[in-house]
Formats: sequence, C-alpha cells, structure tokens
Amino acid sequence: MRATIRILGIDPGLRRTGWGVIDVDGNRLGFVACGAVASDDRAPLGERLVAIHAGLTRVVETYAPAEAAVEATFVNKDAAATLKLGQARGVALLVPALAGLAVAEYAPTLIKKTVVGTGQGDKAQIRMMVQVLLPKAAPDTHDAADALAIAVCHAHHRTSAVLRATLAKVAGA
Repeated sequence: MRATIRILGIDPGLRRTGWGVIDVDGNRLGFVACGAVASDDRAPLGERLVAIHAGLTRVVETYAPAEAAVEATFVNKDAAATLKLGQARGVALLVPALAGLAVAEYAPTLIKKTVVGTGQGDKAQIRMMVQVLLPKAAPDTHDAADALAIAVCHAHHRTSAVLRATLAKVAGA
C-alpha cells in the first residue's frame, strides 16, 4: 500500500516567492495549489522577509506538506541582488524546516532538465510543461509555475534526496 506524499516547492524571490503544492502517489502527480507571496519592494528588507515568512507559514499550515524543495541560488553579476535573494532563500528554507519538514535543494538546471528535458528551458517552456504534467494547474505567475516545477523535480528525485539527508544525519550523529 502506497501513501500519497504532499510536496511543497518554493521558488525564492524577494519581490515574489512562488509556491506550489503537489501530491505524489507512486508515479502519478496531482496538482493541489500554487501561488506567490509578494512583498512591498519599497519596504525595508526586514519587513519584506517577514512578509515572505508569514506567507510561506500560512501555506505550510494550510496544505500540510510532508516534504519541501527549494531552488538553489545562482550567482549573478550583481552581488547585492544575489545577497538579497540569498536572504529570501534563507526564509524559504527556514519556514518548512521549522515545521519539521525535510527540505531538499535543487539547481535550476536540474529543475529545467527534469521538467522541460533540457537545462536551458525558459520560463514559458517551464510554464507550458507544468501545465502538461499537472493539467489542473493554472499558475498565475512564472514564480508559481517555477515552484510547481521545483515540486515536480523533487517528486522525481526525492528518493535520492531523502537518502542523502538520512546519510548526513547518520554521519553527524
């Protein structure tokens, strides 16, 4: 007897943090919900991070996922923007971890390769493939579509991610 696993995918961003929730039953994927948590880009950084924290906390409380996955940060030429994205990403990792969830991280190229078939897929391709894989999904934003893609990536790679986390805990004990 298989159990359905609920996965939360998070696409961290300071303006908008996308989130997507799917159910996985064996190799079947089911859409649950998606959206984005927005912050006021005129507000101080601390207030923006609080808004992201509050929004993701509501998502975790509402949908009760069993596992979470977050996109790994990429480094770009603007160091200040990369640092701010890293702070939003820290909140995205913290919220599910505080809820006791295992949190996996995936590189953007692996997410794209898993969902689109190539590590160079663009936002429109990701959105289209998410709708093919999850026909009931209708993400309003690219951030929500990206978050669903992260959840789908985790659904495909979760066995190895869970094994790595278990081995890391055993090694640290």
